[in-house]
Amino acid sequence: MKLEEMTSEEFSNFVDSLAVVILPIGAVEGHGWHLPLNTDTVQPEKVAREVEEILEADNYKVLIAPTLNYGNCRTTANFPGTISITPDSLRSVVRDILTEFMRHGLKNIVVLSGHAGSNHMAALRMAAGEALKTGNAKIMVLSDYDIAYKHLGEEVPKDDGHGGMLETSRVMAIRPDLVKLERSQGESHPELPPYRILKNPERYFTKGYRGYPDRASEELGRKMNQMIAEELAKLIEDMIEETVL
Repeated sequence: MKLEEMTSEEFSNFVDSLAVVILPIGAVEGHGWHLPLNTDTVQPEKVAREVEEILEADNYKVLIAPTLNYGNCRTTANFPGTISITPDSLRSVVRDILTEFMRHGLKNIVVLSGHAGSNHMAALRMAAGEALKTGNAKIMVLSDYDIAYKHLGEEVPKDDGHGGMLETSRVMAIRPDLVKLERSQGESHPELPPYRILKNPERYFTKGYRGYPDRASEELGRKMNQMIAEELAKLIEDMIEETVL
């Protein structure tokens, strides 16, 4: 159920020990010329919906919060269309949202990010840690790619990454109308200087993606989206059943 579509009365009746709220976190970020700027938004939203179906079939109650559509983007910051907010801004907003969830009595919270940048994810984890200082809850913070990338090397090459075969396949399975595969520029394997903090990383990351988008398929995308949802649903069930906050 979508939080924003509930009445106050419905919300008050929703909150109990078997309820979980999922907060999808997206981004407005370049992914080459072939994928939309909301690539990192449509993926966690899709996973959240599939997790809802799985958990509700097991008699858990799932609340999907409105998506936060902005994140921190470092390597892609200078590409056309990328709208990046600072890690501090992201941390502050997410901390406040989580604190409000807890104030209303929600005890099981999942922060699910479609963007997996290191600074971005660090900000989300810091937000959760700060929120937990204000009350008691169980909070899970992850990107759907924390699960997806565990399976690289099976059907997807291990050197695939941002905007590549896996990510393109997943978006094709969700919003095929937004994928312009004919605009991809073949495989891409950029190498950024190690340990460097770069002002213009696009000089090295010239195509804006890593991997093999030309190998993408809707079939692979559907399979991966479902696999991610099933793994995440199991993690959430284990969290809900854990009695220690």
